[in-house]
Amino acid sequence: MFGEAGHAYIYFTYGNHYCLNVTTQPTGKAGAVLIRAVEPLEGITVMRQLRSGVNDLQLTNGPGKLTKALDIEKWLNEIDLTHTGPLYVANPVREERMVVCRSSRIGIRLGKERLWRFYIKSNPYVSKGQAGESVRST
Repeated sequence: MFGEAGHAYIYFTYGNHYCLNVTTQPTGKAGAVLIRAVEPLEGITVMRQLRSGVNDLQLTNGPGKLTKALDIEKWLNEIDLTHTGPLYVANPVREERMVVCRSSRIGIRLGKERLWRFYIKSNPYVSKGQAGESVRST
């Protein structure tokens, strides 16, 4: 989490699954964004194999679910996400306008007043907990 911005910060949590974060601050300063869910646009057949027995809307709608569906493990920690490689962040495929909402984070006790959770309104792949949302258009 203290690494150069634009890199993967991957850690194992609850003795159960990995979480993917993207570092956001200069080297030496802590800061990252947890990727809680993604909408699969490609590779769904492989994701179904990696997460067998769940419906498509459940493939990637949580931090542990998406790392399993995308086969993200610790060896990808610190990889540069700004360049094409085994894991990278791509430009958006879609060009339509989206309504971005924000709400309190999930699974925390302190800081619930901070609206640091962002998601696309009405996207069926969003992880649980959309109450108390604040909306802005992008």
